[in-house]
Amino acid sequence: MTAGLAELEPRPRVPASVRVTRQIRNQLPAIVVFFGVLVLWEVVVGLMDLQQFILPQPSEIAAAFVAEWPRLQKGAGNTLYEALGGLAIGVSAGVLTAFAVARWARVRDAILPIAVGASAVPIIAAAPIMSIWFGILNPFAKMAIVVLLVFFPMLINVSRGLSQVDDSAVELMRASAASDGQVLRKLRIPNALPYFFTGLKVSTTLSLIGAVVAEYFGGSNDVLGRVIVQSSSSLRFDITWAAIAIAAMSGIAMYLLALAVERLVIPWHASQRAAEP
Repeated sequence: MTAGLAELEPRPRVPASVRVTRQIRNQLPAIVVFFGVLVLWEVVVGLMDLQQFILPQPSEIAAAFVAEWPRLQKGAGNTLYEALGGLAIGVSAGVLTAFAVARWARVRDAILPIAVGASAVPIIAAAPIMSIWFGILNPFAKMAIVVLLVFFPMLINVSRGLSQVDDSAVELMRASAASDGQVLRKLRIPNALPYFFTGLKVSTTLSLIGAVVAEYFGGSNDVLGRVIVQSSSSLRFDITWAAIAIAAMSGIAMYLLALAVERLVIPWHASQRAAEP
């Protein structure tokens, strides 16, 4: 009995400084490996005397990053605008459709085959079509590609979270004369939140990939996709790798932001408690 009561006692709160120290210690192996790979890359490319078009050294990429920073900064801002705009539209559409799919079987039968088909369309096939529909210089042409990539993961994850609830919990609420709206607010939506954030974390990286790839097929030159195409065409692969690096960093930042929001919104979930140091 005493052991059972001890398990119910709240865990002592860890000071913020201790949590930060533990987080740094946990991430230290990855940091060491990252910089070790950069050093090895620099040394091996220098010893093998590889041409820049094959593989530039990290020092050359860093120099191009500094020299081309105004262009890269402007391109990253425009690409992020396209990625975030498409992400917002795709997430909203996916969530709203998931609510309809989970509520009405006829909607599910009508929507899911279309969603599966749309998710199977290759980006390289859809991007030129979107440019013709919305205009090659219109950012929404790139956002539409992002919506295609984001919509299906959000639809599947959220609809699963709304549907896969404990039957006994539903029966208990029904026995307490709970309405459909109360079951939705107090049971189905909290159950769907972890699924929502799983889809959101996947969608953040997909959104940036979709925006960059869509930019390959034309549009404004002040975007990362066009910087990559133009610099590689002129054999300035140091600039190409610098643009790739800033795109990767932007994707990582978007993912970490989604992760931080998840920890704020659902700190009660088992996955978040297990992640606490």
